[in-house]
Amino acid sequence: MMISSGAAVSGNAVALGALGVAAALSMASMRACDALLPALAADFSVPVGAAAQSISAFVLAYGLLQLVYGPLGDRFGKLRVIAVALTACSIANVLAALAPTMTSLAAARGLSGAAAAGIIPMSMARIGDTVPFEGRQQVLARYLFATVGGLIAGQWLSGLIAEAIDWRAVFWVLATGFAVAALLVHRQASRAARDMAANASFAKQIQTVLGEPWARIILLITAIEGLFTLAGFAFVPAYLHRQFGLGLGAAGGVMAMYGAGGLAYVFVSRVLIRRLTIRALASWGGVFLGLGFATVATGSRWEWSLLGCFLGGLGFYMLHNTLQTQATQMVPQARGTAVGLFSASLFFGQAIGMAIAAVVVDSFGEAPLFELAAIALPVLAMAYGRLAHLKGH
Repeated sequence: MMISSGAAVSGNAVALGALGVAAALSMASMRACDALLPALAADFSVPVGAAAQSISAFVLAYGLLQLVYGPLGDRFGKLRVIAVALTACSIANVLAALAPTMTSLAAARGLSGAAAAGIIPMSMARIGDTVPFEGRQQVLARYLFATVGGLIAGQWLSGLIAEAIDWRAVFWVLATGFAVAALLVHRQASRAARDMAANASFAKQIQTVLGEPWARIILLITAIEGLFTLAGFAFVPAYLHRQFGLGLGAAGGVMAMYGAGGLAYVFVSRVLIRRLTIRALASWGGVFLGLGFATVATGSRWEWSLLGCFLGGLGFYMLHNTLQTQATQMVPQARGTAVGLFSASLFFGQAIGMAIAAVVVDSFGEAPLFELAAIALPVLAMAYGRLAHLKGH
């Protein structure tokens, strides 16, 4: 049953805290290899583009498994699905820590992405089940604290750990964290009432979502967003390492400014959501994303990338938070499936972007990749904002 946002937050504080820990670990795992690419390339004697398989394998599996987790969450309970996913994440990260070759590491990362796919989207769907639409965007904005914190940890601390100890230690830390989170969420799942089971088949649930024209538009925009934003920023640490000679820890620290931009959005989100329309919020998000990529691409010193990453993070979360909120309301009767497809679209886009970017980077360097994103993202955001305005959102 839908309850008020205040009651949902207070009545589920412990569950939301456990889900926040799980979300932070999921994002840390997703971004852990961003700062590790030079170390992986050196250790396995492969080009940086080939080392990026550790990222693309994760996001491709992450996207594919959304097609499974969404319907599973609708049928068997979202907390139960999250608890199982966290356990599988712990096992996958142990395999990554022990990987003897680049191929085996990519496979372990694929397993990790397949498992992590059941965490953040199902958490968002659970928020959608308990918080009314009018208060949902603000609750989701608060939930960003956990995801952004994990993003910063994955991009920054992974580089520091790799320099201080070894890149394999990053995956041992993640494996331990996921095991603890699995216990926390399992305890909450055992106390919670079972979610309402969906009677429709998996295929029927997906068909229901894809049958909505507005849902198809949101999914397409989200895929393009992932293609340019997530794939583009994944190569920033490698660019800083190659172009300016920054160490892995320092390059990861620069990328942490992307997370700082996300936190800045969270801090001002209440004011922005209250004062700006979806069209304005999304459009300004696209503008900041474009400025961020342009600053990284054209900066004559590495310090410019601090500003570029901050603007990129601020812009991404301004745009993405509006898309997240729309995703939780696209098809309320199949919310888990709808949010699962939303996340699948984002990471299918990133997987495609990573495949294209790897070729571009190995052939021409990172700058052309950033320049293309600087042009495409403002156009995309403004087009989405206009469509949302015409639809009356």
